[in-house]
Formats: sequence, structure tokens, C-alpha cells
Amino acid sequence: MDHSAHEHHGHDEHARHAGSGEPDHNAHGHASHDHAAHDHSAHAGHEDHAAHAPQPMKASWGMAASATLHCLTGCAIGEVLGVVIGTALGWHGVPTIALAIFLAFVFGYALTMRGVMSAGLTFKDALKVALAADTISIAVMEIVDNAFIIAIPGGMEMGLSDYRFWLMLAAALAIAFVVTVPINRALISRGKGHAVVHQHHQHH
Repeated sequence: MDHSAHEHHGHDEHARHAGSGEPDHNAHGHASHDHAAHDHSAHAGHEDHAAHAPQPMKASWGMAASATLHCLTGCAIGEVLGVVIGTALGWHGVPTIALAIFLAFVFGYALTMRGVMSAGLTFKDALKVALAADTISIAVMEIVDNAFIIAIPGGMEMGLSDYRFWLMLAAALAIAFVVTVPINRALISRGKGHAVVHQHHQHH
């Protein structure tokens, strides 16, 4: 009787031991599964990041000209408005140029932001895109056209009622456009400048 009890006791211990081992095996299997899921999601995250990263693209002269014309529009609006405001306030020279340059950047960025926000970007993200896309282009334009105006004798003293002022401004913007087109083409071909805008329109 005691011997049978001992045998049953041993059998029960073995069963409990086998039972206690089984959850550990399953737990290990679940842990492996979780690890695999984690790796997969992380990999997917990297792929998503790579898809949205700026990529080099083939840039045609037409694409570069279109991007430059976009910047030129913002620059022209900002500069004319700056000169009008400066003249109305009785400013001359440097203050008027400073205001015109500031507004050129504001309107240049605003036009780009308007386009990418229509593609679904938030204001903050659209601002980041505009800064990346237009800063170099607008800066080059402003340097070139203002240098042209300053180089012309009496250019800074011409009033808005003087037709020569408008001819001078048009010539300055035209020269700035010609200088900036190849720069924009080089930026786009490297996945920079307006390439960022094109990629956001493609994704949305």
C-alpha cells in the first residue's frame, strides 16, 4: 500500500513537472513571436522613412524654370509691396530694400505653403517644406536683383511714378530669373530645393 502510494506520488510529481515545463515552452514561443513582430514593424518604419526622404530626381530645364518662376512671383509681389509701403512711409534706400527683401521671402514661402497645404500638409510641415524648397532660390534672386538696382546710377532715387523704376525692376527680376534657373536645376537633381515640393505632391 505504501509502495503504491509512492509510485502514484512519483507519477504525480512527473506530471506536475511536465505540466510546469509546458507553459515555459509556450511563453518562449510567444516571446519569439513578439520579437519577430517588433522587428517587422521596425523594418516597416525604416521603409516608410526612406520613402519620404528627399530623393535625387531627373531635373529638366522646364522643371527648373517652373520652380524659379514660382519663386520669382513671390519675390516680385514682395518687392513691389515693400517699395510701395516704404515710399508711402517716406523711407529711402536701405530701409525700403530691407522691407522689400523681407516681404519677398514672406510671399515666396507663402506661395509654396499654399500649394503643399492643399496636398494635405499641416501649417508646420508646410513651413518646413517651404524653407527647404525656396530659401536658396529666393536668396539668390534677392542678391542679384538688388545688386542690379544698386548698381544703376540713381536707381534707388527713382519714384513709383517714374516709368524707369518699373523698367529697372523688371530687368532686375529677369536677370535674377536667368541666374537662378541653373541653380534650381542643380538643387532639384540632388533631391533638394523644389524636389521636396514635387515629392510631397506625389505622396499625396
